[in-house]
Amino acid sequence: MKLLLKTFLITIASGGLILMSCSKKDSDKVNEKGYGSCIECHTNYAHLQLVYTPDTAAPAGGCGGEAPHYEPYDRVYMGGAGFEAYKASSHYNIGCTACHGGVDQVDDKTLAHSGDFVAHPSTNYQQTCGSCHEDATKNFGNSIHNGYGQMRAVALRSGYSGSDDFDKLPQHQIEGYNKNCATCHGTCGNCHVVRPPIAGGGLAAGHNFTKTPDMLKTCVSCHTSRGGHAYLGVASGTVPDAHLTKLQFTCLDCHTGQEMHGEDEKLEQRYASKLMPKCLDCHQNTQKNNVYHMMHIDDFNCQVCHSQDYNNCGSCHVHGDGARIPAYLDFKIAMNTLPGLRPGFRLTTVRRTLAAPDNWEEYGVDEYAAFHAKPTYNYTSPHNILRWTSRTTRLDGQNCTASCHIRNVDGELINKDLYLFQSDLLEWEMAATKFYTVDNKLPSSWFAKIQENK
Repeated sequence: MKLLLKTFLITIASGGLILMSCSKKDSDKVNEKGYGSCIECHTNYAHLQLVYTPDTAAPAGGCGGEAPHYEPYDRVYMGGAGFEAYKASSHYNIGCTACHGGVDQVDDKTLAHSGDFVAHPSTNYQQTCGSCHEDATKNFGNSIHNGYGQMRAVALRSGYSGSDDFDKLPQHQIEGYNKNCATCHGTCGNCHVVRPPIAGGGLAAGHNFTKTPDMLKTCVSCHTSRGGHAYLGVASGTVPDAHLTKLQFTCLDCHTGQEMHGEDEKLEQRYASKLMPKCLDCHQNTQKNNVYHMMHIDDFNCQVCHSQDYNNCGSCHVHGDGARIPAYLDFKIAMNTLPGLRPGFRLTTVRRTLAAPDNWEEYGVDEYAAFHAKPTYNYTSPHNILRWTSRTTRLDGQNCTASCHIRNVDGELINKDLYLFQSDLLEWEMAATKFYTVDNKLPSSWFAKIQENK
């Protein structure tokens, strides 16, 4: 199952495409050595093994663990059914040099990869991909998948106004971000041609262009520890999301390509998207379904009742100790941290973030200049929905409140662990997050001592 979780999203794939210059016509031209064009070289496995350049850095790692390792020659080998599909496609007719540059019709690797050669053309997606796919690329600079939201958070905590100021950060911190965080934020190729670094990098299907990314091999490889972990029901005591088991939904059944490719303006964060799906898009007239919906549909997000426990982790030491609060299953309800973007919800599910004052210590930043600009628990909508959860299932002889309201039974606060209190926060989390805890914001009657019937 861990292997299934090792793949997704748009980033710059480590050791990815190292294609020589060629066109379709060139592919038929073979010199006496048998590898006089990029196609001839990159379909000759034995030759790639002779001329490959060994890796000089460890594979990418991240929240989902270490990336699987593919040998450099495997990452650039164009073979199998994927290559046959590529040969029959319009992309093959464009020719390699049109995207990759380089020097054509030479048998020397260094010369072939010289000049204007670029291993990953989609790093210049406006000129390469955008020349044909303008609709998909024109707003990609605004896409959350391009890392805008994450860069904004780093810039805010560093004392700047947002991600437009990300480039003002110290260069060594930017390098640290690119080396670590950017393993799951990149460009078009990492969804449609190559594996993202966290999935091992390299050609995903013989250079064939995949219009619709595979959920497990692409989406889940980056969305491993949170989205995929929950949706597939990986953790002990959890089960897959009902949308998977009952409807066989993939990610793109809810999240459209248009949403992935960006909107006409930069978003302060993903929940600002006008294209993000909402439960009520499909579950219309839900308010009239039952008395619980009638009472609470405007009080909190659907996940408060319908989520299972979900992964959390925290206090990341970037390129150092990693997450010093290792992944753990939890479920927390707090005050809405996004009242402007999700108005109407008073209480919502929240998830612990990786933020810590010394995130960037390994890159020369002892502490964030303005760490408390954002809370350490964020609004979250876990992808592990069930109709019947521990909060929607009524216990024998008890009403629904027994599973979600706090009850003071002879001095013991039942269900208190469902809510985020200040006592749950570490000292350095307090200043930014205490405003969103439920202390003194829940009905006082919940805390009145009662004697439960024996």
